[in-house]
Amino acid sequence: MEKEIASQLCQQRIKFEYETLTVKYSKPTSKYTPDFILPNGIIVEAKGQFVSSDRSKHKLIKEQHPDLDIRFVFSNSRTRIGKKSKTTYAMWCGRFGFDFSDVSIPAAWIREPKQQQRIKAIRRCLDDRKKKN
Repeated sequence: MEKEIASQLCQQRIKFEYETLTVKYSKPTSKYTPDFILPNGIIVEAKGQFVSSDRSKHKLIKEQHPDLDIRFVFSNSRTRIGKKSKTTYAMWCGRFGFDFSDVSIPAAWIREPKQQQRIKAIRRCLDDRKKKN
């Protein structure tokens, strides 16, 4: 799925970064490497399966880094989060305030203007990584 999204971005001549950022979050201490960073500061995570550990991780990251704009591209957002659950990936995103799409990055996301808040949040994560190295 990540390959397909990268191909989509390349075909549209959209500059992007792939797995270049490390976001630290407490659990007690963990790291998250986003799949794609668009030039406007939107972080895109490609998900075929959205398992419980991923959902927990993204809730923690959102709490600890509220200025990061993380969005999901699912292979199918109507997939249920568990066999016995009625909750779909889309419903989960709505409940926890994440934007999402199916299969590809929407053109509207790509056209969104840069927001300094997003860019600063990404820079803070990059600065944290440089301090550790």
